[in-house]
Amino acid sequence: MVIEINIHPIQTHDEYRAAERLQRAVWNFEDIDIVPDHLLLTVSKNGGAVLGAFEPLPEGRERLVGFTFGFAGLSPDGRMKHCSHMAGVASEYQGQNVGYCLKLAQREYVLSQGMDLITWTFDPLESRNARLNFHKLGVTCRTYLRNLYGSMRDGLNVGLLSDRLQVDWHIASDHVARRLRDDWGTPSLSALQAEGIHVLNCSLPGDLPRPPQTILPIKGDRLLIQIPARFQAIKLADMGLARAWREHTRVLFEAAFAEGYTVIDLLFEGGQ
Repeated sequence: MVIEINIHPIQTHDEYRAAERLQRAVWNFEDIDIVPDHLLLTVSKNGGAVLGAFEPLPEGRERLVGFTFGFAGLSPDGRMKHCSHMAGVASEYQGQNVGYCLKLAQREYVLSQGMDLITWTFDPLESRNARLNFHKLGVTCRTYLRNLYGSMRDGLNVGLLSDRLQVDWHIASDHVARRLRDDWGTPSLSALQAEGIHVLNCSLPGDLPRPPQTILPIKGDRLLIQIPARFQAIKLADMGLARAWREHTRVLFEAAFAEGYTVIDLLFEGGQ
């Protein structure tokens, strides 16, 4: 299915309220967790980016099917950046590049303000988000944040520690430009392994992938860390196993970052 989508700033009161409803639908938020329309409007009126993805409807109307929300901030060294706090797409429009188009529009907005860095956080076990962030957008990451938001109440995160990767999107860099041109190229897993690049934590076989009891040493110029391909399915089937994956990958990411490694890509191959 091919859909037509228009990306532009959210402007009207009805559009801001549609963004409230979209938050509830995407994340199964309780009312207390929803970023309210008046705050979104205030951010937008004061240099923030509140951008919507709209599906055209008859008679010149539009329906909001995705949005992204962020604001100017400071990095620890005092450098100006854009903090991208929220990005979501209605379930029936996911997997159709709507989120990708929203991030491209956000990039253009921030570049026009004279900034070249956007940061955000995401769950390192959500492979779809990792694929978009690393492989398509060209973010990098050297920061692991334990239980960043504490105990979360929304349907996607309840019952699990809210560990996050903080990613850096250097939107004016050659690295990002190459990703957006899609001329980076991704070697196969077998090709990487033929070069001596190992998966530190090959999952154990079974109906649901399980983290191994032992891992390979962290060494060499490049390495691979395996995450489950369908983490939400694991959570639904076995929350104990989901927690085991959280603890297992936390140890690996923190150890790799401590040794100076940077996450630059996600390889999705053979359904995992």
